[in-house]
Amino acid sequence: MWPKHPAPTQPYPPLPLIEGDRTIETDQDQRQLTTWYTQRAVKFIEKNKTQPFFLYVPHNMPHVPLFVSSIHQGKSKRGLYGDVIQELDWSVGEILKSLKKNGLDERTLVIFASDNGPWLLYGDHAGSAGPFREGKATTFEGGLRVPCIMRWPTQIPSNQVVRELAATIDILPTLATLAGAKLPADRIIDGRDIWPLIKMQPGAKTPHEAYFYFWGQHLQAVRSGPWKLHFPHTYTKPDPVGDAAKPGKYATKEIGLELFNLEQDIGETTNVAAQHPEVVKRLQSLAEAAREDLGDSGLNREGKNVRPVGRVTE
Repeated sequence: MWPKHPAPTQPYPPLPLIEGDRTIETDQDQRQLTTWYTQRAVKFIEKNKTQPFFLYVPHNMPHVPLFVSSIHQGKSKRGLYGDVIQELDWSVGEILKSLKKNGLDERTLVIFASDNGPWLLYGDHAGSAGPFREGKATTFEGGLRVPCIMRWPTQIPSNQVVRELAATIDILPTLATLAGAKLPADRIIDGRDIWPLIKMQPGAKTPHEAYFYFWGQHLQAVRSGPWKLHFPHTYTKPDPVGDAAKPGKYATKEIGLELFNLEQDIGETTNVAAQHPEVVKRLQSLAEAAREDLGDSGLNREGKNVRPVGRVTE
């Protein structure tokens, strides 16, 4: 998205705007992207209002470089980043208004989520992870835990919070269940149907015994219930952070074998591995099973190199 990126080690080619398989414009005015996507979304709803449909609207914003239309420019109290978020809020509102206008409001499941935490390298163009540790490009909660809001007035209780573990990998199997569709039989699907959680059925629990945090092919952490165990690994931390639209620089940090109770320590600040050796052992066993299944380019519990292996399906 950044043909003229200020970091000379990151050259980007001219930016194409693609419709289907055809490039219709190059280096377009990115200030209009959010508006264009929103208009396309509304038109799609209008076109398909008499039949079931799936609409996916992955906005480029607030990924850097930031752009906002003149209508929303300078309107927030948070500078350009705030303006961008305000325009995204407008976009969601336009889509919801379209659903209501076309009589679809009460029978449409709306999911609003993000893909990762803030890219802290870009300073005040990055957003904030709030109480969570670090940000994008790490396996700490600040890098991977994101907001998720779901709305379906006739099916989902309003103003409720689900605190069980779920992930975006669960959306596919959940939607397939709701639509009465079969999942692909030629591959393993790691996600699970989380409709009982979404609907807040009494006693509903996460369908995941554990969740594995990989960086590339390296298993860096595992979570089960409130417990999250980090394995020894390096990670990047902005030092210093960027100024406005210019990126900062990364410093390399290290973490050892450290255990956190996310219910009591959401910021992953206090290592309690010594106090809970039985939890460490259980999570290590879960990690070993994951390594056998998915591989690991990092180190095992004895600190020995682990040869990456691939998952094999019939």
